[in-house]
Amino acid sequence: MRWRKAFGWSRLLAAAVCAVALVSRLFWGLSSQTIAGQNFLAYLTIESNIVFVVLAVIAGVIALRSPEDPRWLTTARAIVLSWTTTAGLAFALIVWQAGMRGIPITVPWSDIVLHFVMPVWTLGAWLFGPGRRTASWRIVPYVLAFPVVWGIFTIWRGGLVGWYPYYFLDPRQVSGPIELFGTSAIALLIFAAVACGLIGLSRLHTSARVAEPPDEAHARRR
Repeated sequence: MRWRKAFGWSRLLAAAVCAVALVSRLFWGLSSQTIAGQNFLAYLTIESNIVFVVLAVIAGVIALRSPEDPRWLTTARAIVLSWTTTAGLAFALIVWQAGMRGIPITVPWSDIVLHFVMPVWTLGAWLFGPGRRTASWRIVPYVLAFPVVWGIFTIWRGGLVGWYPYYFLDPRQVSGPIELFGTSAIALLIFAAVACGLIGLSRLHTSARVAEPPDEAHARRR
């Protein structure tokens, strides 16, 4: 129980660090006086990390008050962690491609925290943190729902304002619809693969040893 409480405080600390990084990233973007800086909330990374902060606070309080996470919390953590981890992978790819093309790109410390530090931190907590239950394979469609809706809205909005948060969504920077939809499909496959990886990890190491009724256990394995 003492380790569980320490883990609860670590969740609250993660929420605080992420919140500070988000605020820093907001002011860094505004100080750059660019259209990208003025569209802080347009990035999937920012939106998913805002959700992460809220969920981490809730999860931290639950860990301080209960020896085990409720099933809905495990589901929510798996979904949100799928988003933040995939966003980190996508950002790493964008930085790498920019370097390959000789395009200068500035990466402030807040982006390093949001895209790399926090996903690694939360992945470790997902694997070794006490009180987590086994995640269900049925979360995968929910993981994909957000990026699909976000992508459709972003493409529509980009046509109105003439700006897109990621180059592969910009019709002016891709060869045509085939590349646009092909790249988007690959991105969704990565989201699904990350979600499946998290589910698999939860089954290799189940933190919450909870006796379940046979019907509930059977439903969870489906």
